[in-house]
Amino acid sequence: MALPSPNLDDRRFQQFVDDAKRYIQQRAPEWTDHNVSDPGVTLVETVAHMADQIVYRLNRVPEKNHLAFLDLVGITLFPPSAARTDVTFWLSAPQEEVVVLPAGTEVATLRTESEEAVVFATERQLDITSCELTHVVVQRSGDAVEDRTADLAEGKDVRCFAEAPQAGDCLLFGLSAAVPHCAVALELDSRVDGVGVDPRQPPLVWEAWTEDGWAECEVDRDGTGGLNRPGEVVLHVPGGHAVSRTGGRRAGWLRCRVTEPLAGQPFYTTSPTVRSADAFTIGGTTRAVHAETVHDEALGESTGLPGQRLRLAHAPVVGDDPPLHLQTAEHDGWADWTVVPHFAASGPHDRHITLDAATGEIAFGPAVREPDGTLRQYGAAPPKGAVVRARRYRTGGGRAGNVARGAVQVLRSSVPYVAEVVNREAARGGVDGETVEEAKVRAPITLRAQERAVTLRDYEELARRAAPETARITCLEGDEGEHGAYAVRVLVVPQAVPDPGGRLRFEQLVPGKDLLSRITRHLDERRLIGTRLAVGPPFYQGVTVVATVHAFRGVDTDRVRRRAHDALYRHLDPLTGGADGTGWPFGRPVQSGEVFAVLQRVPGVELVDEVRLHPADPLTGKRGEATDRIDLRAPSLVFSFDHRVRVIGDGA
Repeated sequence: MALPSPNLDDRRFQQFVDDAKRYIQQRAPEWTDHNVSDPGVTLVETVAHMADQIVYRLNRVPEKNHLAFLDLVGITLFPPSAARTDVTFWLSAPQEEVVVLPAGTEVATLRTESEEAVVFATERQLDITSCELTHVVVQRSGDAVEDRTADLAEGKDVRCFAEAPQAGDCLLFGLSAAVPHCAVALELDSRVDGVGVDPRQPPLVWEAWTEDGWAECEVDRDGTGGLNRPGEVVLHVPGGHAVSRTGGRRAGWLRCRVTEPLAGQPFYTTSPTVRSADAFTIGGTTRAVHAETVHDEALGESTGLPGQRLRLAHAPVVGDDPPLHLQTAEHDGWADWTVVPHFAASGPHDRHITLDAATGEIAFGPAVREPDGTLRQYGAAPPKGAVVRARRYRTGGGRAGNVARGAVQVLRSSVPYVAEVVNREAARGGVDGETVEEAKVRAPITLRAQERAVTLRDYEELARRAAPETARITCLEGDEGEHGAYAVRVLVVPQAVPDPGGRLRFEQLVPGKDLLSRITRHLDERRLIGTRLAVGPPFYQGVTVVATVHAFRGVDTDRVRRRAHDALYRHLDPLTGGADGTGWPFGRPVQSGEVFAVLQRVPGVELVDEVRLHPADPLTGKRGEATDRIDLRAPSLVFSFDHRVRVIGDGA
């Protein structure tokens, strides 16, 4: 079977002739005889025949040659990037000693009949430090702290806040040790007094004292309903948690602080109480990357000649710092080599190598003949016969690592006292490596831009290069009244993995500060002087569809309702929605007519009776008046928010 030939230029003989005749009409309008009998046309056809032969040969250039051509102009294939997620290790029971999870601890998703397990490895060591409660302190807003530890020891009821609570009141818990990156459980027993608040959304925030001040803790679960009943509060303490002194007492401090209520949110009428309290560590969280670590891989022996190339057994190589630890066996032991982007600044004695992360190819420094005939060595060459080994590197990456939250459940490494493992948020950042076809498209854009942002297309391409893991990036002219004169607005939509059931949460579509800062720094170095940059997320317009449909006789109405919801969430999706499935276009309005068509295609739907659209605020949940059309501004995208579909079946 013959290999398929690439089609680099699909023009043929007659198209070349027609293009030439149109060009003649523009440049030499006095030439009017374009018949085949004209000698000039004969020359045109001769040249077109030669061009057709060149294109025929060009279309048979293999990809290997294309990669060589791209390399000549400084364009190499982008390697894949690895997805990352925070993984929480839950202990089987509180431990008295520190539980250590070393860097490289492997966790994975469940393996099924159709899908292989996706393996993640922790990036740093995690110490799950044990702790106990040593102090309980109350601080009213603006007053000095009051130690109530002795009162709790005697079983007295202690008011958490002032008798009439107000914003700024705090209840502080002192731990026996700092517990950064750990999950801490607080067991509280109380007499219910703190009435007036919504237990599902109390006006409280939990914080931990760190080296940079108070930092908010993530609340895993709150069984007290805002300190309104006995129960357990599980907090994820941020990194940097440190021991400090408060009111003359040294401890690792956590606090529960009363905040200003949101609009329409109920507030405390009286203070809740605490009768007894206890604290202990039940887990810890660390960052894991979709990669497997390879140790001590033998690559062969050195020839002693400059420019030697070796290849790793596993590719691609996941970006790390450094991405590869290479060693050679020399007379005084193992010598380390440093990965550099190029050999331009390498001297003859520098142990430098380059690494093609996409293919896993390693290259030692070359020797280049100078104009005077001498040889100059760029980077050292290992001694002849020296054993070369890859001490450590990581391989993996790609879109397969973008798994939903809760998908990582298997502990592959043996760690005592760990009962279960889970990722509380979806893994993001996994991008497949660039293909040759994609590089062909990128090459002319890169050559034209030359690392300088002039047009909106240049800004968009450079922003994608700075953050290839983003889902969508588009650039618009900034509003002079909002961003100033000569502004470029860069809209960034981060990668997001839907939760089980295919639903996106609004917070998943908000890019992080680190991502926005990285794009801003990259563009700021390449923008024109005087151009203002505004890098941020688009405006998300929430849309709620309220519809009534009729199902065919005998069809399960619940199934039809689920399918209708799935179709709406799939169509009105900022990442995969729209008519072509590549994401809802920026600024495109939402109309009830197209929603009619989406619902009518749902299996089991006989008739779509009514469709109404409601603009909604994804943050507050408030909906606007019903309408048939929701217009979006240019920097806006849609976000599906709580669709309502009524299905009428046989019994209706």
